[in-house]
Amino acid sequence: MCDLLNKMKEGSPKQKRAYQALQNLHLLYDLSCYQPVLCGTIPIGFDLEGSDLDIVLHVEDFALYEERLLKLYQNKEKFQIKRKPAALKANFFFGGFEFELYAQNQPSLLQNAYLHMIIEHKLLQEDASLKERIVYLKRTGLTTEEAFCEQLGIKGDPYTGLIRYGKARHFI
Repeated sequence: MCDLLNKMKEGSPKQKRAYQALQNLHLLYDLSCYQPVLCGTIPIGFDLEGSDLDIVLHVEDFALYEERLLKLYQNKEKFQIKRKPAALKANFFFGGFEFELYAQNQPSLLQNAYLHMIIEHKLLQEDASLKERIVYLKRTGLTTEEAFCEQLGIKGDPYTGLIRYGKARHFI
């Protein structure tokens, strides 16, 4: 995680702006007790215009966490919270970026968003030409996971398929 943040600090102009927004918001510090981990396409450098900053968190007490979110971010642009069966998602805008906080009662480094990012990053390191094909597919409306699965020939659900593929390749 620290490596990705450090790379963003010195990365593309968008990564530098994202890094600065994270620093200015103090989110990683303010929510440190929930083991926040930055995920998604921006940290690994194949994002599109409008890509958000995804952060996964490990939360056991959702009521307490929701109180904390309200205290810290309810005044942010387009702040909203959505409860899901086993998760809580919060979105808002700050520093020119949409933030999506996704909390589950599961360690952050075991959540699918983080695992997907690790797998995608390793695949891009193996084959730099893959980036262009994935970005093209994302522009046609596919999610990142769908685009990778299409390129890799993975059938079925792209979210579980990518995890199976990553495990088979010993990426995770």
